[in-house]
Amino acid sequence: MATPIGNLRDITLRALDVLRGADQILAEDTRQTAKLLSAFSIDASVSAYHDHNAAKRVPGLIKSLKKGGTIALVSDAGTPLVSDPGFRLVRAAVEAGIDVYPLPGASAVLAGLVKSGLPSDRFFFAGFLPNRSTARQREIEALRNVPATLILFETGPRIEACLRDLAQGLGDRRAVLARELTKRFEDARHGTLSTLADGMVADPPKGELVLLIDGPETARWDGDVVREALRDRLETLKLKAACAELAEVSGWSKRELYALGLSLK
Repeated sequence: MATPIGNLRDITLRALDVLRGADQILAEDTRQTAKLLSAFSIDASVSAYHDHNAAKRVPGLIKSLKKGGTIALVSDAGTPLVSDPGFRLVRAAVEAGIDVYPLPGASAVLAGLVKSGLPSDRFFFAGFLPNRSTARQREIEALRNVPATLILFETGPRIEACLRDLAQGLGDRRAVLARELTKRFEDARHGTLSTLADGMVADPPKGELVLLIDGPETARWDGDVVREALRDRLETLKLKAACAELAEVSGWSKRELYALGLSLK
């Protein structure tokens, strides 16, 4: 289940009900979850489930679930399985034919996307990039042509170097650095990758950050070229499907293509 990423009031009523009724609560950091339970006067025991003990704990947890037990897997902050070890337990439960019920709620990925003002119709979450610059640059190269807003997690001490590698590998794209989401000092810095990197020198941020980067620019096709390409696709596709396919490569929006398609008919 998702837990608040800052503001405790972002917990859902459904999540509180489940926490009160679960046979077991699993958390990566039991101390963090204990604070949440205390804030809502929930008297329940919490046990640790993390990368270091997942392999050992999963068989026993699956056995408990098969006997009818209820387990609540919580994130330290945000939604489980997003940069989180919970996927091993979920995968094992699915393979054992056990129902898994997600309890949606706070997510730094989506909160950052909403705050950024960058295109939200398509986005790609890449988590944390590697620590070392050489490995980071290789991964950045693999992300270069992803036709979507990129969303990354990063930490204060590493953000300047990361931004400079991104500017070099992706080009100096528009970007937004979101910090302290849902907390008292929430803010967002807007600029290009290079201007954000320069700003880190005088005012380095602390804590975990959400970095959002605009997708690559698509060269806009000439009108005659688009018209002919659309005609070709309409021979085998319906208008909506033809527009969706062409929008990915032409630089024209689906709305523009749809209007053009209607005029062709």
